[in-house]
Amino acid sequence: MNKSFRLAAAAVALASIVGAGMAGVAEARRGNDREIRNVIYLLGDGMGRTHVTAARERYYGADGKLVMETLPNVGQNRTYSVEPGSGQPGEPDFLPNYVTDSASAATAWTTGYKTYNAALAVDAKGESHATVMELAKKAGYRTGNVSTAEITDATPAGQMSHVLMRGCQGPDYSAKACQNTEVTGKELPTTDVRVTPVADQIARNGTADVIMGGGLGRFDAADEQALKDQGYTVLGSPAAQRVATESDLNRVKAKKRQQNKVFALYNKGNLTIEKSKRENPSSAEAKEPTVADMTRKSIELLNTQKGKKGFYLQVEGALIDKRSHANDAAQTLEETKAFDEAVRVALDFAKKDKHTMVIVTADHECAGFNIIEKGTYTNAEAVTPPTNVDSGNTANNSVPSRAKSGKLDPKRSSGIVNGDGINDPANFGPATFRTPDDAAGVKDGSPEASLWLSYLSGNHTGADVPVYGYGPGSQKVAGSIENTDLFDIVGQALKVTR
Repeated sequence: MNKSFRLAAAAVALASIVGAGMAGVAEARRGNDREIRNVIYLLGDGMGRTHVTAARERYYGADGKLVMETLPNVGQNRTYSVEPGSGQPGEPDFLPNYVTDSASAATAWTTGYKTYNAALAVDAKGESHATVMELAKKAGYRTGNVSTAEITDATPAGQMSHVLMRGCQGPDYSAKACQNTEVTGKELPTTDVRVTPVADQIARNGTADVIMGGGLGRFDAADEQALKDQGYTVLGSPAAQRVATESDLNRVKAKKRQQNKVFALYNKGNLTIEKSKRENPSSAEAKEPTVADMTRKSIELLNTQKGKKGFYLQVEGALIDKRSHANDAAQTLEETKAFDEAVRVALDFAKKDKHTMVIVTADHECAGFNIIEKGTYTNAEAVTPPTNVDSGNTANNSVPSRAKSGKLDPKRSSGIVNGDGINDPANFGPATFRTPDDAAGVKDGSPEASLWLSYLSGNHTGADVPVYGYGPGSQKVAGSIENTDLFDIVGQALKVTR
């Protein structure tokens, strides 16, 4: 691809898309929402209801609470996506897909449109829509985007780019990675932003003032220059492929009434799981900041316009999903707790500030994570799996019956496992963990440990996910909502709805 065309597309995309979206920017609303100056939106990727429950019991016991569970407004978020070419819910050509991926989920809350899995900030017919972060930036808010994944991955990219295929991240262009002729009917010209790699768009459109996470390998020397030309302080170097460090970050000081534009990527790929950092303290990866560290610093850098417009910050705890895909219960729980510490940072700020709305939710559930009774095992591990007692009815496979033997099949189960099970296709073994409720001496991975966990699959499920809210306007997350409703809730809080 001719890169000059690609870069021009990325540079003009924000202005054209936001221009259309801002045509309907609402007037400042009266009432309680008038108090809102900042929104902090935190997302645990793949974090289902059971992820929250299990992390609570693991670290705080049956009577404890995660920080997110202390937020006063609680609801649930429906996550389904749609098929390529589908209309929106209620339209005649609406075709739902009951299990979303992170890209279509991100598009739902950033634009208010349902889309197909793999699409970012375009609807299921391929039309681009302004994101809430683009609208906030245009309206004068400071903006930030933090993730423990590559910053070009679905959740962070869904706020800062528009592509037909989430794999179109960069640094190299390919039609296979970027085009989707099922939606567009033909290949688009390479000048079209929807086939422009995400990294090129992020480096040139200035959507986020503060960018922190992983994915340095997606950026190159031209991207570094483009960032510097816009006034970013670039920690590390995309040109030299030198990652930023937490020490670099600590040297950056917020300057009041200034832009404080910072680009800091701490790993060429995704950031490192907390367990590895803890067990290898002398490694370079151990110097990566936690998601709580990045959240704290981002708030410091963004909260510099008191008396004027505030800020909009998105924070993703991405490794919950990635460790769930691996059926790694131990690290799924540890990453959930690490994400919860970022929630603590946001909540502490909001309580002092009193003009900040905090939303905590997830994009989808991952892997059918579940808590099973101590000493038991899943149906998939039984000598004789359950049978359908109404098997004559082909539409009914929902009345299973446990075989009389109820015995564990040693050939189908590896027993109790605490760790990465991805390399063992026969690994149905539950992971067991001690909790604060257990007697002294009970160890993780033992039959005596009280928390028994198992997975249904290695992929996403269609379950609703929890949503928590704190601060003015956050009562709107209570009840059962669509993921597209989150666009309206955040947009109305910032007064940037279409």
